[in-house]
Amino acid sequence: MKAYRAIISARFRMFLQYRAAAIAGVGTQLFFGLVLIMIYEAFYRSSSAPKPMTYPQVVTYIWLGQAFLGMLPWYTDYEMYGLIRTGAVAYELLRPMDLYGLWYCRLLASRMASTLLRAVPVFIIASLFLRLQPPASLASAAAWSVATLGALLLGCSISVLTMISLLWTTSGLGITQLVSTFVLVLSGMAVPLPLFPDWARPILDVLPFRGLVDIPFRLYTGHLPPKEIMPLFLQQLGWTALLVFVGRWLLGRGMRRLVVQGG
Repeated sequence: MKAYRAIISARFRMFLQYRAAAIAGVGTQLFFGLVLIMIYEAFYRSSSAPKPMTYPQVVTYIWLGQAFLGMLPWYTDYEMYGLIRTGAVAYELLRPMDLYGLWYCRLLASRMASTLLRAVPVFIIASLFLRLQPPASLASAAAWSVATLGALLLGCSISVLTMISLLWTTSGLGITQLVSTFVLVLSGMAVPLPLFPDWARPILDVLPFRGLVDIPFRLYTGHLPPKEIMPLFLQQLGWTALLVFVGRWLLGRGMRRLVVQGG
């Protein structure tokens, strides 16, 4: 465990150095957040029919999405992607560490650092000027914190699984873009899941992507009562455990069939 803590600490400090990129990212997140809010404001004003979420809840939901965008499994570890493409991944097998655990810890550190650099300024600016509401209650804040941890663990398991798939593909861009699309649509990032049609919600509620965005954000806004945190967190952990199991199994198969040419 000491080696894994060292990996997380080193990678976390390394990613904290990219402050200029984080500042640029904050500006981008604020711009797109405002665009999305204008779209939803037009939608809510165009109809007087009852909505599954109130407009203030949607605004808060959008700003949470912009603040925690870096935590989602949009991308893999591009350094490891290059190692797999060139065959230098063989050097990783010489390390006295479990390969899956190493990759998971690297992603865990990068997601935490990039999220921290962007989330804090977005929270401050959106709270002061752009109608980001505080958590619905202290219990909601506690439930949101637990669910956010679950979302982080789940997102890293999805990213490692995506990265392992590169062992069988000539280029990993296709599978990476496909996973990014699934995350965008099925997690609630593009459209909050309560706004989907009634026939789609039971399906979306059992998929793993819900645990990335829908669960923590709706707990924050109070749309989901905090007393439901235990089954929701167990759902996140259950999907994480399943994806880790599948990832380890695929990685084992890939390493047994790995052929590296050159020297």
